[in-house]
Amino acid sequence: MPRKLHLVSLGCTKNLVDSEVMLGKLAEYELTQDPEEADVIIVNTCGFIEAAKAESISTVLELHERRKEDSLLVMSGCLSERYREELAEQMPEIDIFTGVGDYERIDELIRRRISSFSPEVYLATERSPRLITGSNYHAYIKIAEGCNQNCSFCAIPSFKGRLHSRTLDSITAEVAALTQKGFYDFSFISQDSSSYGRDLGMREGLVELIRHVEMIPGVRSARILYLYPSTTSFELIDALADSPVFQTYYDMPIQHIDDGVLRIMKRGFGEEKTRALLERMRQKEGSFVRSSVIAGHPGESEEAFERLCDFLESFGFDRINVFAYSNEEGTSAYAMEQLSPEQIEERTQILGEIARRSKEKSLEAMVGRNVELALDGPSQEHASLLSARPLLWAPEIDGEVLVNDSNDLPVTIGGLYAAKITEMVGEQLLARLLTSD
Repeated sequence: MPRKLHLVSLGCTKNLVDSEVMLGKLAEYELTQDPEEADVIIVNTCGFIEAAKAESISTVLELHERRKEDSLLVMSGCLSERYREELAEQMPEIDIFTGVGDYERIDELIRRRISSFSPEVYLATERSPRLITGSNYHAYIKIAEGCNQNCSFCAIPSFKGRLHSRTLDSITAEVAALTQKGFYDFSFISQDSSSYGRDLGMREGLVELIRHVEMIPGVRSARILYLYPSTTSFELIDALADSPVFQTYYDMPIQHIDDGVLRIMKRGFGEEKTRALLERMRQKEGSFVRSSVIAGHPGESEEAFERLCDFLESFGFDRINVFAYSNEEGTSAYAMEQLSPEQIEERTQILGEIARRSKEKSLEAMVGRNVELALDGPSQEHASLLSARPLLWAPEIDGEVLVNDSNDLPVTIGGLYAAKITEMVGEQLLARLLTSD
């Protein structure tokens, strides 16, 4: 009888790729959704901000309470890497600790029942074993690891290191292999994607990547996530808009718009360039623009906050992520004079409401449009309806469209369909299928 494995991947999609590599290395295990019957439980943790750290700890402790006798509990990932000494002392519940460098050694660590922290940060290649989860048509492709930026609020470079990019040949080989397995939609990800290739001597690495991916048979759709404003160029914006394969999709976290706050954040640019980049994106036909902002960073005056609110209200983002400032040790903002928790919470709620209204306007503008939808299966919230995603949208973060009229077409999970957005009910779009691909 095969041994059983239960894996929980927390945090970002970059973490998910590493989790999928561990699943590939442990292919002899039978996967189970029930931790109580698992022989091995792995939690791939997130250590980005306080909320993520708390979620990681509570998840590990909950699984410890539920696991069966003689099972192994493994803690991997960013939180484990960042606080390796403290966690080893304070969490005797964990059998094996490992960080961000040993994902391809997970089978060995489990077999030998040892902990390990490699001095090198792991970056998957086309040769890495990997079990894609959650989709039969979409895959995330990690193009680089680490980050060369020095943002005041971010501790990630302290445990992920400097930028380390994969070669174009490695990336295209992985994508080509996945198309042979039926995958046709790809999201290219890294901590600072617009810096991709600079450590390899490429000035416009993403533009080169776009051109290489366009030549791979079987790629129907692609997008790039996590652009950094000071390394994003007009050339890149234009290349995405002109591509027959890549979506005109721009995900550029700006974090703020006020020049003073941006300087404190050590973002390396200001309002003028930010606005110029965003306006260039918005001018592209059919563009989708997503961003992220931080509420309550040290040094954010009431006036600066109001300027941020006014900008977000007026620009018309399709999606906005709002993060409450988290004071992280090891960052330059850690020792700064902090805003009160009440101020941070209030500003987070205000920005969250702006984000909600922006999304609502973006959704309303889609009513009556024809779109290309990928079917993901029955909706989890509406069992009688089908969950689908416009190919323009990124998986998981941009939402779903509910198909309430299949037009008697054969329903294929992962299939592509031409559809019409017929109405908006509450904050949910409904669609009617027109033709299948």
